[in-house]
Amino acid sequence: MDEQALLGLNPNADADFRQRALAYFEQLKISQDAWQVCAEALAQSIYSDDHIKFFCFQVLEHQIKFKYAELTEVQQQLIRETLVTWLQAQMLNPQPEKTFIRNKAAQVFALLFVTEYLTKWPKFFFDILSVVDLNPRGVDMYLRILMAVDAELVDRDVVHTSEASCYFALTFEARRNTLLKDTMREQCIPSLVESWYQILQNYQYNNSELTCQCLEVVGAYVSWIDLSLIANERFINMLLGHMSVEVLREEACDCLFEIVNKGMDPIDKTKLVESLCQVLQSAGLFSIDQEDDVDFLARFSKLVNGMGQALIASWTKLIKNGDMKSAQDTLQAIEAKVSLMLQLLIHEDDDISSNIIGFCYDYLHILKQLSALSDQQKANVEAIMLAVMKKLTYDEEYNFENEGEDEAMFVEYRKQLKLLLDRLAQVSPELLLASVRRVFNTTLQNWQTTRFMEVEVAIRLLYMLAEALPVSHGAHFSGDVTKATALQDMMRTLVTSGVSAYQHTSVTLEFFETVVRYEKFFAVEPQHIPTVLMAFLDHRGLRHTSPKVRSRTAYLFSRFVKSLNKQMNPFIEDVLNRIQDLLELSPPENGYQALLSSDDQLFIYETAGVLIVNSEYSAERKQVLMRNLLTPLMEKFKVLLEKLMMAQDEDRQMALADCLNHAVGFASRTSKAFSNKQTVKQCGCSEVYLDCLQTFLPALSCPLQKEVLRSGVRTFLHRMIICLEEEVLPFIPSASEHMLKDCEAKDLQEFIPLINQITAKFKTQVSPFLQQMFMPLLHAIFEVLLLPAEENDQSAALEKQMLRRSYFAFLQTVTGSGMSEVIANQGAENVERVLFTVIQGAVDYPDPIAQKTCFIILSKLVELWGGKDGPVGFADFVYKHIVPACFLAPLKQTFDLADAQTVLALSECAVTLKTIHLKR
Repeated sequence: MDEQALLGLNPNADADFRQRALAYFEQLKISQDAWQVCAEALAQSIYSDDHIKFFCFQVLEHQIKFKYAELTEVQQQLIRETLVTWLQAQMLNPQPEKTFIRNKAAQVFALLFVTEYLTKWPKFFFDILSVVDLNPRGVDMYLRILMAVDAELVDRDVVHTSEASCYFALTFEARRNTLLKDTMREQCIPSLVESWYQILQNYQYNNSELTCQCLEVVGAYVSWIDLSLIANERFINMLLGHMSVEVLREEACDCLFEIVNKGMDPIDKTKLVESLCQVLQSAGLFSIDQEDDVDFLARFSKLVNGMGQALIASWTKLIKNGDMKSAQDTLQAIEAKVSLMLQLLIHEDDDISSNIIGFCYDYLHILKQLSALSDQQKANVEAIMLAVMKKLTYDEEYNFENEGEDEAMFVEYRKQLKLLLDRLAQVSPELLLASVRRVFNTTLQNWQTTRFMEVEVAIRLLYMLAEALPVSHGAHFSGDVTKATALQDMMRTLVTSGVSAYQHTSVTLEFFETVVRYEKFFAVEPQHIPTVLMAFLDHRGLRHTSPKVRSRTAYLFSRFVKSLNKQMNPFIEDVLNRIQDLLELSPPENGYQALLSSDDQLFIYETAGVLIVNSEYSAERKQVLMRNLLTPLMEKFKVLLEKLMMAQDEDRQMALADCLNHAVGFASRTSKAFSNKQTVKQCGCSEVYLDCLQTFLPALSCPLQKEVLRSGVRTFLHRMIICLEEEVLPFIPSASEHMLKDCEAKDLQEFIPLINQITAKFKTQVSPFLQQMFMPLLHAIFEVLLLPAEENDQSAALEKQMLRRSYFAFLQTVTGSGMSEVIANQGAENVERVLFTVIQGAVDYPDPIAQKTCFIILSKLVELWGGKDGPVGFADFVYKHIVPACFLAPLKQTFDLADAQTVLALSECAVTLKTIHLKR
């Protein structure tokens, strides 16, 4: 072997050596006999370096996986002998191999097993067992090989074939694996199970590592072998014995879980679970101590969950089969586990609690189906409810300012608890409402002296009731009088108790979230609106010390104002005055730190727009208020644009361009307040927005930071086309001219949707403009598409592909809007050029989305021009180019009918042929 190249296998080797080692590996993979050198190195223990040994196994793995069929009988025999020789050496070596080598060796054994067991090596396991006997190192390898074989045959997470979408390869593999498992069941599984029993018996007291490994094997194989081989007295007694041995009990737990999880007859399953439970209970495992080993309890909780869910599955099947007597017995068995379930659910460790939630959820599902609940079942529901309320509570360690992995896990756990709460509401809505009301009222009476987590959870429960007790369109305060009264009382308490002043971000945020969720309450009791508005506007909300609270409040405030609509009328001017400082455009100088980020300010601008537009003021008053809102932005914009023109430093240019972009964005966002009922015209605000347009458009001719500025102005134009309608048209030609100057692929790609929007909305009104700018736009597109790009430049290729799609989308919009004259009036040479690009798009580019669009264009043009009075020469074009294109495209090798977009392209291709048939 190339010793120099092998040096690069060491993780500490420098990059050149590592590169050389990789190249050497690729070379060996292609080589005819390199595997023999590696086999010899392994069989004769030539190398002591671990990385070289691993490397040799990798070469063998590649040979078995991809080139085994090319080997002669003798060579295949050599690979078998090499592996057995290596295995024998393991028991004699002074030191065991590193774990990563043993695992790789096990994978190679498993690959050889899958390849040879059915044909050349039926005694695979017996040969291995005869080599390893009960030698601990040999047993370790035997168990690793078993796990690797199971992973090859069963592990559903592994996509074994290199091409997952290749259905035939997968079905072949599935059939092969089924055949292998069937043959193993017939020929060797009983012997393997016996060997596991011997290993467990031999090592359970003196080698916990091997015992745990063996238990893992039993757990893995139990899902696909005959259960009676494992679920029998001698095995179960041994497993239960392991449950009281500290170093073994976690693996024993997992093994029992797999046994319980095995599919079987419902009555047998109930018997199995019950017999297990009796023994576990008599061993004292059913009394949970908070001080117990949490790692074990997490596994034990998973086992109890498995047993509970297995019993519930049995109950469901028995009910379905009409066996009421057995179903009743199973239900009793389920009920008997509830107190244990509750102990685990309420455990202070969230992993232990989380593992039992499935059982809890399914148990509530059973209760939901029963016609009436017994007193004990009602008590169980209440106990689950109290447990959920307690477990929803944050603990002292939760870091609100810097949320990490632990915090994310608690948020996920809370989501699971919410599902339980929703299920509780289905079982007993009255009980849930009464429990939440009791907790809420008790907590809020003394919120000043109560810990933050208890106050937060009390408000959180009220918030969660909205989804747990669903109604249509948030009408919680009408209909069912008991529920409406309870929710109304709680909401009144929430807004009048002063709890919004609690000094903890979690409580503050929960307060605002809940107020917004129950906005319909303020339609019933509007007298509380000023109190809540003040909370939003002062140090509790938008001026809170925490940026996180300010940011979330900005969004919630916008929702609150929108939802209250007309009820906001008395407070409009006061609110607009109070948010004045929050609307200021933060200049990029003097390090001034604004209270809100620009994203948050968007919500405040939208809110201001909503207040003005939805007010009952006259159009004149609305115009004055809207002008007051937007004039400071326009003035700042002019000043900043001048500063940008003179700025030398690139960082400063970027900061100024961002600020200008924000100004345009804010103005754009105010226009979201308008609707079909309240248009810009009706509100008398057209003039203000036209002034904005005149202020912002000069930014398009700024030579600096073009991408940022153009993007902002383009978005504003999109909004104005919707809001100002034809009043915007005079501005479009000059804006388009500026946007087409020195533009790149991305600029054009983003500009075309604007033209498409104008074309689709105004149609013939913009025909003269479109005819004038049609060829300049196309020249700009073709210029960018013809730019040379490096062969491997993926991003440039993608940009061109997206631009091509945009170009075809533009042609589709023009033809689809009934304006084919725009193309027809470009002169015969240009028309021909355009048509050829469409044919090219339909046939030559392997992009089904573009191909589909091209066929839509061709079909439309045939429909419009394919008759007798069509343009001269078009009939020839149909037969010489369009008809052939309809056949050439599907014949291309890149035309993949397994792809949904390609199928749509084929469908449009067929429509084109049908249209030709109808028109000609």
